[in-house]
Amino acid sequence: MVQKALIMDEAAMNRAIARIAHEIIERNKGTEDVVLVGIQRRGVPLAQRLARKILQYEKKEVPVGVLDITLYRDDLSTLSEHPIINSTHIPFSVNNKIVVMVDDVLYTGRTARAAMDALIDLGRPRSIQFAVLIDRGHRELPIRADYVGKNVPTSRSEIVHVHVTEVDGYNNVIIAEN
Repeated sequence: MVQKALIMDEAAMNRAIARIAHEIIERNKGTEDVVLVGIQRRGVPLAQRLARKILQYEKKEVPVGVLDITLYRDDLSTLSEHPIINSTHIPFSVNNKIVVMVDDVLYTGRTARAAMDALIDLGRPRSIQFAVLIDRGHRELPIRADYVGKNVPTSRSEIVHVHVTEVDGYNNVIIAEN
């Protein structure tokens, strides 16, 4: 795999997170009943970063949960004979909440669909919103993000890698050729 371009450095990622946090606050007229749910794996640290920014701006903590969608994927049989199951940890009720699901990259929309299925199994949110750091296009399902850090047109042969300190030891977003 060959890196083609650096899309976002750490500073650009921080600016995008700050902007998304402001947009969440503005759209929901504050943070009353807002909860964040990070989609395993890199959506989790991004959700935690959003919560810290919202706390900084609003002086109010927004609960953060962790959602594993592995068993909800429609391509589970093609992934691996023994898929890695991470944990789901949502220590609050999603009933009647404004749930902002957070992920690193929006591509075909299948991860977002699986996340909605998993979330609805946990309760009945008032609404579900979707925040992503990168929207790369190529949707296969009628799904869109409510909050986008950056739109990055890509070809299907390209891969977008989001690196976060919590998982990878550094922060950036690159495009690589498959």
